[in-house]
Amino acid sequence: MIKGMVINMIKIMADSTCDLSQEILDQYNISLASLTLSIEDKVYRDRIDIEPNYFYSIIEEISKAPTTAMPSPMSYLSIMKEAVESGHASILCICMSSGTSAAYQSAVIARDYFYDENTNSKIKIHIVDSKCMSHGSGWLIIKSARLRESGASFEELVDFNETYKTNVKHFLSVDDLNHLIKSGRINNASGFIGKLLKLKPIMSMKEGKGSIVAKERGRKKVLEHYVKEFVKRNDSHLTDFIIIGYTSDITYAEELKLKITQDTDFTGDIFVMQMGVVVGTHVGLGAISMFFVEKDRMRDNS
Repeated sequence: MIKGMVINMIKIMADSTCDLSQEILDQYNISLASLTLSIEDKVYRDRIDIEPNYFYSIIEEISKAPTTAMPSPMSYLSIMKEAVESGHASILCICMSSGTSAAYQSAVIARDYFYDENTNSKIKIHIVDSKCMSHGSGWLIIKSARLRESGASFEELVDFNETYKTNVKHFLSVDDLNHLIKSGRINNASGFIGKLLKLKPIMSMKEGKGSIVAKERGRKKVLEHYVKEFVKRNDSHLTDFIIIGYTSDITYAEELKLKITQDTDFTGDIFVMQMGVVVGTHVGLGAISMFFVEKDRMRDNS
């Protein structure tokens, strides 16, 4: 089959927590179902009614912790229907971890609605529970789009995602523990000790949920930890690009990018992208993250 025909026949979609830049979404024709964010009783659709820079400019003024909600099944379903109307024969939907949100379940409901309404349809729809957060699912989406461009079939894309999704390594560190405490991601006692000792927790994903895997004192040590672990863990055959995420401080992210280029032999693309408002609600200002594929699902603290 001609490569261009494969690209046109396979639709890739996701939820808005993938946090990919608009440039990437446009480049690969990726559609998003938006989560919602409630701030002091006003509801915003992620990436439609509210953008990260505005949110981070007001986050410290918000008295009550914002809440988030999954995309509705109808928002997924409308994208699916539009994809079919545009001539796509298969749909790959990559969702954030079911361990942190019901977005995956909502997409599954949408798929079932689609087949209920189109009982004789030959359209293939696969929903991936990525076991990832933020640019972790974003990594899988970009990789899937690149594989699609190289001529991979729908079945090959499904197989790649289901095989390697738990190998996508997440590192996330925050400047301020308050938002993690408010959102219940760490308990008050751990947060108090961390603030007292000026420790910055480094989180990763374990069994689809966020977990603290290390603590470092100061930003410099955080970056050193990221680079050291990358060198030890990176699967050089699969990691052809890295994603660095940030909330409010792009210079921090650029510093990590520079450190990777200077201190490792990695020569692939390094994308620097801002974390969206949903993730930002939990991690606050000054957060920094890094995503790549690790070999053999290595254990943390090893």
